[in-house]
Amino acid sequence: MPSAPLKRIGRYEILSLLGAGGMGEVYLAQDTKLDRKLALKVLATDMSGQDLVRRFIQEAKAASALNHPNILTIYEIDEIDSAHFIATESLRARLSENESESLP
Repeated sequence: MPSAPLKRIGRYEILSLLGAGGMGEVYLAQDTKLDRKLALKVLATDMSGQDLVRRFIQEAKAASALNHPNILTIYEIDEIDSAHFIATESLRARLSENESESLP
């Protein structure tokens, strides 16, 4: 039986699925406290072994240590109700920001 669609993780309201990969899924979400859209990368529940969780956290820490226009900003990494997630700037927001900067 398929699991129910994800609707919310903590303060993040899930708006749509953006993609899925080997370690989990990425959603477009709304941060209900800061009233902004972001990308929420959620580690698959069947991938919750200690080594994979450590890799997931290491990925977030590595990205958050970098500051470059072509690297998304990490807002938060956390675990809520056994769901490990990384909240990042959405690529859609970054692209629209870059387009407005290039306009005359």
